[in-house]
Amino acid sequence: MKIMKKRIAFISEHASPLATLGGVDSGGQNVYVAELPKQLVKLGYNVDIFTRKESAEINEIITWLPGIRVIHIKAGPEKIVAKEKLLSLMEEFANNMIAFIRREEVVYELIHANFFMSALVASKVKRVFHIPYVVTFHALGLVRKIHQKEMDQFPAERIDIERRTFRNADHIIAECPQDKEDMIRLYHAPPEKISIVPCGFSAKEFYPIDKKKARRILGFNENEKIILQLGRMVPRKGVDNAIRALGQLKNDANSLRLVIVGGEHDKPDPSLSPELSRLKSIAEEEGVDSSVVFTGRKQRDALKFYYAASDVFITTPWYEPFGITPLEAMACGTPVIGSNVGGIKFTVEEGKTGFLVPPHDPKALATKIEKLIADEKLLSSMHHNAVKRVNKYFTWKSVALSCHHLYESIILANHKQATTSKLISIDTLAANAGYLLDPFYLTHNVPAINE
Repeated sequence: MKIMKKRIAFISEHASPLATLGGVDSGGQNVYVAELPKQLVKLGYNVDIFTRKESAEINEIITWLPGIRVIHIKAGPEKIVAKEKLLSLMEEFANNMIAFIRREEVVYELIHANFFMSALVASKVKRVFHIPYVVTFHALGLVRKIHQKEMDQFPAERIDIERRTFRNADHIIAECPQDKEDMIRLYHAPPEKISIVPCGFSAKEFYPIDKKKARRILGFNENEKIILQLGRMVPRKGVDNAIRALGQLKNDANSLRLVIVGGEHDKPDPSLSPELSRLKSIAEEEGVDSSVVFTGRKQRDALKFYYAASDVFITTPWYEPFGITPLEAMACGTPVIGSNVGGIKFTVEEGKTGFLVPPHDPKALATKIEKLIADEKLLSSMHHNAVKRVNKYFTWKSVALSCHHLYESIILANHKQATTSKLISIDTLAANAGYLLDPFYLTHNVPAINE
């Protein structure tokens, strides 16, 4: 007998699973909504991922992988729009998603919203179809305000939307203990409504590779000490901190190479990127421009070679809800020196898989870099510890399993509630309007009279 799969919807309004990573708005959330559904399919789900249509050339429905469709929803102009400017388009997104569900006559057991705007859409879909939803915020507006202050370009309404979401959503997924603490402390979110489920990495994509082999593939010098910074090129990621740390190590700079991977373009052209131009200027000011290599954006299948070719991976953002790149680096056996914030202090085990340092502190970062690169025995120990740790705790398979248990509890509770509502509604209708107990009412969502 063929087992019927549960169909669920993901909403990720600005972060498509099909996007090229490395740009200003392409990063960890894109990876999350790409990798988690792949594992959920193996657990008995079909997944539709709803994202905003950013080009007239993109088909509305793309069957991406077996069991996974990407649905492009029209909301505003069919072009890339910065996520900070998308809020006003969410009403259209929600209406068109609702129209799609009605037109296709598709039934979803649950919605997994990603980011506050997706939660806003999910709340409207819930009102129309009574579909429960969970939310992974990926970042919280109040945390962003604390760190970015006037540089934060999101509308002020974001905070109120997040507060309403904590009340309206069926459950919230925090990505690490710090994330949950922030939700409770800053938003007074009910603790019982929050579960911690981390992000993960793909063991098929990221795994140990011989360092010399990786360097030969990339054309790197086999005898240099290489430190790597990889990710989005935005100020809050603290790339400047890594450059300034290299400046603190001027006596060793000739034997060190800082490789910076990422950006919106394949070629690192400062004229096309204000942030890249700023970082190059900092490297010149620090007198280490000859020891810093900007590679530009790289395809995802090349990233494992950059991780494996490096002696140390650096990630020192101002704040970080989770951070997937430290997992990928550790999966390749590369120790991580990261900011002692958010998800990084959850994934990096101090002294075992790397070191934790304060953000905005190039001197502290330089001290840890110097300690690591001078100790081959410590590097080797951290290599083995890192691979072991991420494969034990942070695979997408284990993440999906945690989500599956959460989904099942919410779906079951929703079915029980719906059954109770139907029975109340049917009994009331039969008593007051002479309706017969038609089997239709037992299998369709008849709202309760008191709703």
